[in-house]
Amino acid sequence: MVQETYLKAFRAAGRFEPGTNLRAWLFTILHNTARNRARDRARDAVTIDSETVERAADALSGFLPGAGPVETPETLLIRETLTPDLQAAIDALPDWFRQAVWLRDVEEFSYAEISEMLSIPVGTVMSRISRGRRLLFDQLTAERDVAEAHAGSASR
Repeated sequence: MVQETYLKAFRAAGRFEPGTNLRAWLFTILHNTARNRARDRARDAVTIDSETVERAADALSGFLPGAGPVETPETLLIRETLTPDLQAAIDALPDWFRQAVWLRDVEEFSYAEISEMLSIPVGTVMSRISRGRRLLFDQLTAERDVAEAHAGSASR
Protein backbone atom coordinates (compact mmCIF):
# COMPACT_ATOMS: atom_id res chain seq x y z
CA MET A 1 0.00 0.00 0.00
CA VAL A 2 2.96 2.30 0.64
CA GLN A 3 4.18 1.79 -2.91
CA GLU A 4 0.73 2.58 -4.26
CA THR A 5 0.63 5.73 -2.13
CA TYR A 6 3.97 6.92 -3.46
CA LEU A 7 2.89 6.15 -7.02
CA LYS A 8 -0.30 8.16 -6.57
CA ALA A 9 1.66 11.01 -4.98
CA PHE A 10 4.12 11.01 -7.87
CA ARG A 11 1.30 11.13 -10.41
CA ALA A 12 -0.39 13.97 -8.50
CA ALA A 13 2.80 15.92 -7.75
CA GLY A 14 1.50 18.87 -9.76
CA ARG A 15 -1.38 19.25 -7.32
CA PHE A 16 0.85 19.52 -4.26
CA GLU A 17 1.03 23.08 -3.01
CA PRO A 18 4.57 24.10 -1.99
CA GLY A 19 4.70 25.37 1.56
CA THR A 20 2.03 22.96 2.81
CA ASN A 21 2.69 19.89 4.92
CA LEU A 22 4.05 17.15 2.65
CA ARG A 23 3.62 14.53 5.37
CA ALA A 24 -0.06 15.39 5.81
CA TRP A 25 -0.59 15.31 2.03
CA LEU A 26 1.00 11.84 1.79
CA PHE A 27 -1.02 10.65 4.78
CA THR A 28 -4.24 11.82 3.10
CA ILE A 29 -3.34 9.84 -0.02
CA LEU A 30 -2.51 6.80 2.13
CA HIS A 31 -5.75 7.13 4.08
CA ASN A 32 -7.85 7.39 0.90
CA THR A 33 -6.03 4.43 -0.64
CA ALA A 34 -6.68 2.31 2.46
CA ARG A 35 -10.33 3.35 2.54
CA ASN A 36 -10.77 2.49 -1.14
CA ARG A 37 -9.16 -0.92 -0.65
CA ALA A 38 -11.37 -1.66 2.35
CA ARG A 39 -14.45 -0.64 0.40
CA ASP A 40 -13.42 -2.82 -2.56
CA ARG A 41 -12.77 -5.81 -0.29
CA ALA A 42 -16.11 -5.35 1.45
CA ARG A 43 -17.93 -5.12 -1.86
CA ASP A 44 -16.17 -8.22 -3.20
CA ALA A 45 -16.79 -10.17 0.00
CA VAL A 46 -20.55 -9.71 -0.01
CA THR A 47 -22.29 -12.78 -1.35
CA ILE A 48 -25.93 -13.63 -1.22
CA ASP A 49 -26.96 -17.22 -0.70
CA SER A 50 -30.37 -17.17 -2.34
CA GLU A 51 -31.28 -20.59 -0.95
CA THR A 52 -30.73 -19.35 2.61
CA VAL A 53 -32.84 -16.26 1.92
CA GLU A 54 -35.62 -18.39 0.48
CA ARG A 55 -35.54 -20.83 3.43
CA ALA A 56 -35.74 -17.90 5.85
CA ALA A 57 -38.62 -16.37 3.91
CA ASP A 58 -40.44 -19.71 3.80
CA ALA A 59 -39.96 -20.11 7.56
CA LEU A 60 -41.34 -16.63 8.18
CA SER A 61 -44.31 -17.20 5.88
CA GLY A 62 -45.79 -19.51 8.54
CA PHE A 63 -45.95 -16.58 10.95
CA LEU A 64 -47.49 -14.12 8.51
CA PRO A 65 -51.21 -14.59 7.82
CA GLY A 66 -51.98 -15.08 4.14
CA ALA A 67 -48.35 -15.42 3.14
CA GLY A 68 -47.70 -18.30 0.79
CA PRO A 69 -44.44 -19.78 -0.39
CA VAL A 70 -41.91 -17.33 -1.74
CA GLU A 71 -41.80 -17.22 -5.53
CA THR A 72 -38.95 -15.09 -6.78
CA PRO A 73 -38.00 -14.67 -10.43
CA GLU A 74 -34.95 -16.77 -9.62
CA THR A 75 -36.89 -19.72 -8.21
CA LEU A 76 -39.45 -19.60 -11.00
CA LEU A 77 -36.79 -19.52 -13.67
CA ILE A 78 -34.73 -22.27 -12.12
CA ARG A 79 -37.76 -24.48 -11.56
CA GLU A 80 -39.34 -23.93 -14.97
CA THR A 81 -36.50 -23.11 -17.33
CA LEU A 82 -32.96 -23.81 -16.28
CA THR A 83 -31.65 -27.17 -17.31
CA PRO A 84 -28.79 -28.66 -15.34
CA ASP A 85 -26.50 -27.86 -18.30
CA LEU A 86 -27.49 -24.19 -18.27
CA GLN A 87 -27.13 -23.95 -14.49
CA ALA A 88 -23.67 -25.55 -14.70
CA ALA A 89 -22.66 -23.14 -17.48
CA ILE A 90 -23.82 -20.15 -15.42
CA ASP A 91 -21.96 -21.45 -12.37
CA ALA A 92 -18.80 -21.82 -14.47
CA LEU A 93 -18.77 -18.14 -15.52
CA PRO A 94 -16.18 -15.88 -13.89
CA ASP A 95 -17.76 -13.96 -10.99
CA TRP A 96 -17.90 -10.57 -12.70
CA PHE A 97 -19.77 -12.01 -15.72
CA ARG A 98 -22.00 -14.31 -13.65
CA GLN A 99 -23.12 -11.46 -11.36
CA ALA A 100 -24.03 -9.18 -14.25
CA VAL A 101 -25.80 -11.88 -16.30
CA TRP A 102 -27.68 -13.18 -13.26
CA LEU A 103 -28.84 -9.73 -12.13
CA ARG A 104 -30.02 -8.83 -15.64
CA ASP A 105 -31.41 -12.06 -17.06
CA VAL A 106 -32.71 -13.79 -13.94
CA GLU A 107 -33.45 -11.01 -11.47
CA GLU A 108 -34.40 -8.62 -14.31
CA PHE A 109 -32.70 -5.52 -12.92
CA SER A 110 -32.04 -2.62 -15.29
CA TYR A 111 -28.54 -1.77 -16.46
CA ALA A 112 -28.62 1.35 -14.27
CA GLU A 113 -29.65 -0.66 -11.20
CA ILE A 114 -26.90 -3.21 -11.80
CA SER A 115 -24.41 -0.40 -12.31
CA GLU A 116 -25.34 1.04 -8.93
CA MET A 117 -25.32 -2.34 -7.16
CA LEU A 118 -21.89 -3.30 -8.47
CA SER A 119 -20.47 0.25 -8.39
CA ILE A 120 -19.33 0.08 -12.00
CA PRO A 121 -20.24 2.19 -15.06
CA VAL A 122 -23.31 1.23 -17.11
CA GLY A 123 -21.06 0.56 -20.11
CA THR A 124 -19.09 -1.97 -18.07
CA VAL A 125 -22.35 -3.64 -17.02
CA MET A 126 -23.42 -3.90 -20.66
CA SER A 127 -20.03 -5.28 -21.67
CA ARG A 128 -20.00 -7.88 -18.90
CA ILE A 129 -23.52 -9.01 -19.75
CA SER A 130 -22.67 -9.28 -23.43
CA ARG A 131 -19.44 -11.17 -22.81
CA GLY A 132 -21.07 -13.38 -20.18
CA ARG A 133 -23.90 -14.30 -22.54
CA ARG A 134 -21.36 -15.06 -25.24
CA LEU A 135 -19.43 -17.35 -22.87
CA LEU A 136 -22.68 -19.11 -21.96
CA PHE A 137 -23.55 -19.57 -25.63
CA ASP A 138 -20.10 -20.93 -26.44
CA GLN A 139 -20.16 -23.31 -23.46
CA LEU A 140 -23.63 -24.64 -24.23
CA THR A 141 -22.87 -24.97 -27.95
CA ALA A 142 -19.70 -26.93 -27.19
CA GLU A 143 -21.61 -29.23 -24.82
CA ARG A 144 -24.34 -29.77 -27.43
CA ASP A 145 -21.74 -30.59 -30.09
CA VAL A 146 -20.09 -33.13 -27.79
CA ALA A 147 -23.46 -34.71 -26.96
CA GLU A 148 -24.37 -34.92 -30.66
CA ALA A 149 -20.99 -36.46 -31.47
CA HIS A 150 -21.48 -39.11 -28.77
CA ALA A 151 -25.02 -39.81 -29.97
CA GLY A 152 -23.79 -40.14 -33.55
CA SER A 153 -21.00 -42.54 -32.64
CA ALA A 154 -23.30 -44.61 -30.42
CA SER A 155 -25.82 -45.15 -33.22
CA ARG A 156 -23.21 -46.59 -35.60
